[in-house]
Amino acid sequence: MCLDIGDKRIGIAVSDPFNSYSLPVETYSRKNLKTDLAKIKSYVEDKGATALVCGLPVNFDGTPSIQTQKAEFFIQKLKELLNVEIFTVDERCSTCEAEDVLIEQGKSREERKLFVDSLAAATILQGFLNDRNKHK
Repeated sequence: MCLDIGDKRIGIAVSDPFNSYSLPVETYSRKNLKTDLAKIKSYVEDKGATALVCGLPVNFDGTPSIQTQKAEFFIQKLKELLNVEIFTVDERCSTCEAEDVLIEQGKSREERKLFVDSLAAATILQGFLNDRNKHK
């Protein structure tokens, strides 16, 4: 399972059982820390996830940003709550790539807002899967 963690929304994606490809699942609108963590825990349990990949937002030059710190805080809380391996990966350009795909599909601005985060999570997860499968 993969999360694209933002201030307002969390994009969620999963892989197929063979870890070959990723699928966008949902864009979750954040409420508060306790509720958000409970929701992610529920997703992990319901989907039977054995690992969690979290996108880490960094600046274009690779240095940490305020968003990096916020994501790391949330990831740390997930590590305290969940009993699965958690990976962090550079998520630079994932939202831009997802936005481009949705524009190419002719989605309106409102439609893109509904899907961009889960598609960004799928983009992050696909990159992770590709790297992992390449090294197998």
